[in-house]
Amino acid sequence: MRFEGIHHITCITADAPGNVDFYVRVLGLRLVKKSVNQDDPTVYHLFYADEKGSAGSDLTFFEYPQARRGRAGAGMVHRIVFRVASDESLDFWEERLATENIPTQRADTGLRFEDAEGLGFEIAVVQTDDEPLIADHPQIPRELALQGFDSVRAYADPDASRRFLEETLGFEPTSDDTWKVRGRKRGSRYAYDIPPMDPGIPGAGTVHHVAWASPAEEHEAWQKRVAASGAHPTPIIDRFYFKSVYFREPSGVLFEIATIGPGFTVDEPLETLGERLSLPPDYEHLRERVEPLLTPLPNPRELVQR
Repeated sequence: MRFEGIHHITCITADAPGNVDFYVRVLGLRLVKKSVNQDDPTVYHLFYADEKGSAGSDLTFFEYPQARRGRAGAGMVHRIVFRVASDESLDFWEERLATENIPTQRADTGLRFEDAEGLGFEIAVVQTDDEPLIADHPQIPRELALQGFDSVRAYADPDASRRFLEETLGFEPTSDDTWKVRGRKRGSRYAYDIPPMDPGIPGAGTVHHVAWASPAEEHEAWQKRVAASGAHPTPIIDRFYFKSVYFREPSGVLFEIATIGPGFTVDEPLETLGERLSLPPDYEHLRERVEPLLTPLPNPRELVQR
């Protein structure tokens, strides 16, 4: 069994309207699902992805309006890396982010920046045969657009997790602190950096968890395999759009294994994804109570026309 790379990455925001503006208007992702946190349905769960809502491109946020600003520390993901196709793409994004007064830093591996809440990103040129996962945006040429996730980087000592990552999860080492995670169709990378001295603070601008993509027919076997390792996974949880298993890897990073499918078109057409509040059937009875509690959001279609 092998994961098909990253399925999705879930983060925390205290500002859903600003979040929609940045990830839709500036970064050019599509808001493919506007739903609620199924463990706390009084708050949003927003999903941004490529045009089809594909696993491998899906960046999601829980909104907690009163959340303090967080800080990544040991046992936390501190950087999310997107793929692009060329050095010309890096030039484009450096200029585009500059027009938004967003500081950037060129590194050997790509272009680094943060969102308004301090969530760390990098855009990297990656040569791959994987399908480019691109969202349509009138101001961003497709050949320069973000193409889905390449990797995540966490703060940790790799020795604590090496055996679990390689023997239980099947991650393939490419160096002392980096692993390749590849299935038949798609792959990603997982890497560690030396933790800072200051402890991490969960909150706005931090990563909550990273999910790895499993074919549906292998999901139960993965749950059993992780349990046999002693990692204490949850039972399989039906999230309606996919099924999930959660556990912490030995360094403390929260992992999820999520099925590829049924996907976001299970309850609304592809053409109108993300335009209305979508509630899984078990939560539909809460609509009249929950909807007034949620922060009003800008219309994504209007944002991309600015």
